[in-house]
Amino acid sequence: MEQILSAEAPIGVFDSGVGGLTVAREIMRQIPNEKIVYFGDTARVPYGSKSKETVTRFSRQIVRFLQTHHVKTIVVACNTASAYALEDLEKEIDVPIIGVVKPGAKAASAATRNGRIGVIATEATIGSRIYSQYIKKINPNVAIYGKACPLFVPLVEEGLWEDPVTDEIAKRYLNELIDINIDTLILGCTHYPLIRSTVARVMGEDVTLVNPAYETARELKEMLERKGLLKETPVALGENKYQFYVSDGAEKFKTFANSIIKYGILSAKTINIEEY
Repeated sequence: MEQILSAEAPIGVFDSGVGGLTVAREIMRQIPNEKIVYFGDTARVPYGSKSKETVTRFSRQIVRFLQTHHVKTIVVACNTASAYALEDLEKEIDVPIIGVVKPGAKAASAATRNGRIGVIATEATIGSRIYSQYIKKINPNVAIYGKACPLFVPLVEEGLWEDPVTDEIAKRYLNELIDINIDTLILGCTHYPLIRSTVARVMGEDVTLVNPAYETARELKEMLERKGLLKETPVALGENKYQFYVSDGAEKFKTFANSIIKYGILSAKTINIEEY
């Protein structure tokens, strides 16, 4: 039996940890009337080094948890889970679900002028070649260059967004992409928008940076409009607009979340995700 979806229902957003907050932030900014239930799998982060089977199993558990909140749509705000689990999830659930990869691939295909696109991401996302597959479907003549940047995530989580260490690591990672003359670069991990200015500085002004978090929120809004699910009225005073759940370390999560989202995160609750 198909679930009847209501425009008043919240949007479910999940990620392996805190990176997906950049996606949640864009949703808050672009579709401000919406309620959000966010889950960060902080006990089992990172997903980038785990197998497809494991990431898919984790993602199924999280989707089951979000469905207990009767969400009207689910956003997989994690590049690795989008690469590994999205296709299976789409077949298994009856609420619309979108990932962060397709919107980013689409934007990059539209942005490139010389047909040379770079992707920086976790090892899993680069290894899956998921961005290449989507971009090649749109434009088979484009050349795609992937570069895994594993140290960016811990640097972001330590809050070293504007720091000489991050600058140095960025130069080391990005130099080879500069040498092959890409003109478009996808920030293929949800943490990376937080060091966007560092990446932009290293790459120079001739390179267009694509932020899949921004593109995903845009695509989400269009989808909700198309399906008649966009919430037209602001959330009533006293109603819980944004709810945050994690699998571990709620205090640390809350501190990080409050540093990047200026919409007031009052609390984050720890739940046992293995029960779902």
